[in-house]
Amino acid sequence: MNKAVIVSKKAPTEKVVLTDAKASFATKAAGPAYVVLAGISFSHFLNDTMQSLIASVYPILKDNYALDFAQIGLITLAFQFTASLLQPMVGHFTDKKAQPFSLSIGMGSTFFGLLLLSIAHHYVVILIAAAMIGLGSAVFHPESARIARLASGGRYGFAQSVFQLGGSFGTSMGPVLAALIVVPFGQGSIAWFSSIAFIAIVLLWRIGLWYKPQITARKTAPIAPEAHGQSRGTVLLALGVLVLLLFSKQLYVASLSSYYIFYLIDRFGVSTQAAQIHLFVFLAANAVGAFFGGPLGDRFGRRIVIWLSIVGALPFTLALPYAGLAASAVLSVIIGLIISSTTSSIIVFAQELVPHRFGMISGVFFGVAFGIGGLGAAVLGKVADYTSIEFVYQVCAFLPAIGLFAVFLPKLPQHAR
Repeated sequence: MNKAVIVSKKAPTEKVVLTDAKASFATKAAGPAYVVLAGISFSHFLNDTMQSLIASVYPILKDNYALDFAQIGLITLAFQFTASLLQPMVGHFTDKKAQPFSLSIGMGSTFFGLLLLSIAHHYVVILIAAAMIGLGSAVFHPESARIARLASGGRYGFAQSVFQLGGSFGTSMGPVLAALIVVPFGQGSIAWFSSIAFIAIVLLWRIGLWYKPQITARKTAPIAPEAHGQSRGTVLLALGVLVLLLFSKQLYVASLSSYYIFYLIDRFGVSTQAAQIHLFVFLAANAVGAFFGGPLGDRFGRRIVIWLSIVGALPFTLALPYAGLAASAVLSVIIGLIISSTTSSIIVFAQELVPHRFGMISGVFFGVAFGIGGLGAAVLGKVADYTSIEFVYQVCAFLPAIGLFAVFLPKLPQHAR
């Protein structure tokens, strides 16, 4: 029971060993290290709870500072573009040298960003605060995704789903917390959520203490791109397709995350708090779908899950702009369950295509997700200013059709599918 269990040999410059006898978080047998997965998933929950507050307080910022939809979109862009720009660089750096305590240090940026957002009275300061929270996200995701994979015990889809589950539920909690706390008590109450950031800093530091002894730096030969039977050209094509699929999925989710509240208020005349509850329902469905997508990919193959999850949402997204309030709530749940199940499969598929650049690939795909959401939110906000929120949702309804490009994804060997 005290033997070292080698979990990953994929990094080109380091060998990561999971020593279960000495690590207080490690499991005592081969297979997933459930306590580690729970810890990193809970950290993801805390991280994304704080991030989701930004979109959830948009109505308050819009009213307080007379912002238009384009300015709202730029706030999302400032937050998500920071994460998008830095995540691949963070992943590339940690591929060469793992940084076990970078997670808690990055969370410090989120801590100060929340405090700044709570006292911001100028639009530029709001943008800076959003960018600081985005910086914390950029540092968090690549290395925490690596830890989740180390603790997977070979069940990579399952581990990625557990990791995504924490983030998805954290995202869904933002609107609820905003409705219960920020709306009644105002912008200054955002500072209260810095306590969540402090808890995350302590937890991530503790995980760093577990992670550090597991890292033994050794030079190993890079894994050939043909290790999974695919040529370099096929790998590049597949990565391009995966980015395109993530574009369709993430832009649609961004359209609901950033503007669904305004859509419900404008079309159905509901209150801000009621609209935030509807947004929570959609985001909670996203969380559930994200959890089940990974194990389904482990069982049936990631390619088929990717194909079905994106295209399968198309009939429901097409119906949403024409549905009533109750039907919109039902459709949003169905859409969330289906479309979010692809996230884990896309990320793990990409990691298996380029296993010797795990951190960089994780950073690129997490970064692309954030960047697409930010850029898309800004563009959609501008379109909404010139047309209407309803028109935006009529156009975005066709985005899942891009999932048809999944037909170009290669079939990976059964052990890495």
